[in-house]
Amino acid sequence: MPVGLSDQMPELFPVAGVRLSSVRSGIKKRPGNDLVLIELAEGSRTAAVFTLNDFCAAPVTLAKQHLQATQPKLLMINSGNANAGTGQPGMQAASDSCRIAAQVIGCSPEAVLPFSTGVIGELLPVAPFETGVPAAVAELSANGWAAAARGIMTTDIVPKAVSRKLDIDGHAVTITGIAKGSGMIHPNMATMLGYVATDAAVSLPLLQRMLREATEDSFNSITVDGDTSTNDACTLTATGKSSLPEITDAQSTAYQQLSDAVTRVLTELATMIVRDGEGATKFITIRVEEAETKAEAKQVGFTIAHSPLVKTAFFASDPNWGRILAAVGRAGLKDLDLNGVRLYLDQVCIVENGGRSPSYTEEQGAAVMKQAEITIVVKLARGKEATQVWTCDFSYDYVKINAEYRS
Repeated sequence: MPVGLSDQMPELFPVAGVRLSSVRSGIKKRPGNDLVLIELAEGSRTAAVFTLNDFCAAPVTLAKQHLQATQPKLLMINSGNANAGTGQPGMQAASDSCRIAAQVIGCSPEAVLPFSTGVIGELLPVAPFETGVPAAVAELSANGWAAAARGIMTTDIVPKAVSRKLDIDGHAVTITGIAKGSGMIHPNMATMLGYVATDAAVSLPLLQRMLREATEDSFNSITVDGDTSTNDACTLTATGKSSLPEITDAQSTAYQQLSDAVTRVLTELATMIVRDGEGATKFITIRVEEAETKAEAKQVGFTIAHSPLVKTAFFASDPNWGRILAAVGRAGLKDLDLNGVRLYLDQVCIVENGGRSPSYTEEQGAAVMKQAEITIVVKLARGKEATQVWTCDFSYDYVKINAEYRS
């Protein structure tokens, strides 16, 4: 079972101007719904970030093109097939699916953003969209968030959803979001797939800025296995249906309040993905402090998080702190003063003054490592910047899940 998560989703508040649905169309070989629609009201604005993998999937390429042409009326997500590594036929399939959806809901094909997740290298079948889209349109509901969260899942064990209400200058504002992801998780945009909406009104440039800032400290701060997907995408939609006046100034209190809330929602979704990491038994927070720059701190954090030796030691509950120290040392920091580095497991100091702390005992380390949730703290003694990265352990099940993924 995922670390600290259950199959029960929290209360998900409807976002005025957003309707969702989830149906089974036949794209996914395994049981379960595989086609999700998210309909956006007229006047909504949507920002998006995508994978930086050069071998990006056809729907990623097409979604980028469509966003350049117009704002979306419909987000269309299929699970069970990534439509990646499929060349021109894959682009045609993505385009045909958008055309089908556009005809059903009455908009231009460019107003449909396609998203796909699943097995790479298999051509997306178009026929399921012919019957699936009309069925999904008939099911559209403002209360469809929970069904949509389940419909976008692949190897996820539990659905991931977060919903918040806040007051901004006396106006009620709602933010609700869903995400999927469990393996092939590594930054260079966001995660696998994520969809967040608010009923606030935000100018498009500020909405894009808000999303990029939020992903940096959330989806761009997690890793399960160091693999960046071909299909990563995350959208942030502002429908403008709340009574809050449009946010057009990045220096305003309203922008900061909304931006902070969006970041918190994305961070919670991102950490859910790590908690549901394929085969995960431990949830690990790596906090790097006293760095010269935030980028330097993240560099150290990810070097630790990507180490198979560190991750397997955590699975075994083995306080093999030498593996963590070795990762810090090979992170590539220039002129690192080893005598200044301090390393902690939770509150237990392991390393200081260039070696093992005199106060440290193996029993202390073993006690921390048996916990399901663990924090590694690295103090570099180089500056005042800090950041944190979230990861999980590597278990036997990680290998099993990925070895059997296509069977």
